[in-house]
Amino acid sequence: MIASADVDVVEEYTGHVEPNGPAARRGLAELTITKVSVGPMDNNAYLLVCRRSGDALLIDAANEPDRLSDLLGHSPDRPRLRTIVTTHQHADHWQALGAVAGANGSNTAAHPLDAEPLPVPPDFLVEHGATLTVGESTLEIIHLRGHTPGSIAVLYRDPAGHPHLFTGDSLFPGGVGKTSSPENFTSLLNDVQARLFDVLPDDTWVYPGHGDDTTLGAERPKLAEWRERGW
Repeated sequence: MIASADVDVVEEYTGHVEPNGPAARRGLAELTITKVSVGPMDNNAYLLVCRRSGDALLIDAANEPDRLSDLLGHSPDRPRLRTIVTTHQHADHWQALGAVAGANGSNTAAHPLDAEPLPVPPDFLVEHGATLTVGESTLEIIHLRGHTPGSIAVLYRDPAGHPHLFTGDSLFPGGVGKTSSPENFTSLLNDVQARLFDVLPDDTWVYPGHGDDTTLGAERPKLAEWRERGW
């Protein structure tokens, strides 16, 4: 375990983090991915750092702005937080957005259908198929309609390994995210199947907005069960 300012960071990544516990860092060839649980709803926030440039991107500045900033550290050579992506409009995913963006001079990004409730207007409105960069790496935006109108997932295709998929509240171990109607459930499940399971391999690692990670391969056998179970 190493310390990053006031946040301990475990270098053995399992996909599990505890509220008020250490963050967990995963090292890839081009990026590092650090997962931390913040706030009273056990929200996951993910810090992606480009190894070559030192540029960083944060997915969901959910809560505890000081703790999220401490993930970057305070040394002169700390990562530069260029962009903060909000996966959807629900307030538990953006409580720290204004503070972290303001403290670091970061741009913010969200889907246009979920932009209006956010505490700061997004600098980038990202539709399905758009791309963002973190240093020298490219991330793809996948629109998943149902949990909210503008929910998005963020996909990193690791050239040296398997894909990494950040799903917000649209996909978890055991099912899709909560929806407000049967129609929204069907929309979300259809998008998750067509835009994730039908096009990405089983070894795609899934990083959800709450709780433990999973893979598409672990969840794929349950798709028919989810559909039959319904809303």
